[in-house]
Amino acid sequence: MSFQTTYGPDGRLRVAILGCTGSIGTQALDVCRQHADRLQVTALSVNSSTSELVAAAREFSVPAVAVADVAHGDDAVLQELPEGTQLGVGAQAVCELARRDDVDCVLVAIVGAAGLEASHAALTSNKRLALANKESLVVGGDLLMPLAQPGQLIPVDSEHSAIYQCYLGENPREAHCIWLTCSGGPFFGRTRDELDRVTRADALAHPTWAMGAKITIDSATLMNKGLERIEAMHLFNCDLDFINVVVQRQSKIHSMVEFADGSVMAHLGASDMRIPIQFAFSYPERWDTPAPRIDFRELGQLTFDAATWIPSAVWHWPSVPARRVAPCRACSMPPTRSPSMPSCTMAAALPISIALWNPAWTPTICRWSIRLSSFATSMRGRVKRLRRCSPQPVPNP
Repeated sequence: MSFQTTYGPDGRLRVAILGCTGSIGTQALDVCRQHADRLQVTALSVNSSTSELVAAAREFSVPAVAVADVAHGDDAVLQELPEGTQLGVGAQAVCELARRDDVDCVLVAIVGAAGLEASHAALTSNKRLALANKESLVVGGDLLMPLAQPGQLIPVDSEHSAIYQCYLGENPREAHCIWLTCSGGPFFGRTRDELDRVTRADALAHPTWAMGAKITIDSATLMNKGLERIEAMHLFNCDLDFINVVVQRQSKIHSMVEFADGSVMAHLGASDMRIPIQFAFSYPERWDTPAPRIDFRELGQLTFDAATWIPSAVWHWPSVPARRVAPCRACSMPPTRSPSMPSCTMAAALPISIALWNPAWTPTICRWSIRLSSFATSMRGRVKRLRRCSPQPVPNP
């Protein structure tokens, strides 16, 4: 049975935007502005940007807000919240927004562990989940996906939204593979000598997408694409080997699904995150676009290139404590020298283009590895706590 979305008394979808001041959150608010007759913002959360929270709460007359960082729970600007607006402080207050009776759809656009708990709260409270927090599935996919009814979880990542739409009306068992596209980032095609001189500003200058700083850096190294492979594995119930990565420099083909008969369904559109955000709100309907349309007569060309990965030898970093881990049951990848992460997570979360590899970067990348390992350990602890209190999922017929 497919999930049945609820709506407010006036027929509008009541939306909670968790992480309303980030790149996804601000674009979601723009979608809500453009479709005020269809969408009502009923809950907002931020980590610490309280001034922006107050401004959005006043603009949309939001009945409930939350500040995740307790150090900012007493900011003076919060006194300017609209009269009657409820204020919660702390991570649990953010999750409580997802459980509110006046919320039909929860957009999870926050980063890290808080996204897992908020996603869990939305699914177990029978809300539609518009998921823009890939960490939730990378670490907690085995927990979240059994809770999601068909049509309840709509991915917001442009690639996964594209794949989701390519599968609509199709039999997933007839799929041959998924083609997960990436732009190649700002360093595509550069030589090793050129990479010696790149700066942080260069890495933040994405050629086709306007995104937050973290995901832009992750895109420059292709780390983000590794996380997206794991996300797709959980979303579409397939092995990692089923998901191919291809560079599509124009970022106009957002992903493709190839079927057994050789037919390929491709999702094309503007490089604008408001489109997948709006789809997560409007599904199964389609509303007027919030973004400029593409004139394919002026596009010129669509190109494809192979994504090249770091050879396995670079995983033997001396500053990373070596500990053999068991092969992943999901993808059967061999063990790696990882401090605490499963081998598939380590290999797919850091698939940096071989053209980017520079031995001088080893200490920095090692620090990334250790931070990711600590993050994964923290997230797995949260998964265990959530699993203890989760109801047993009912299998879909």
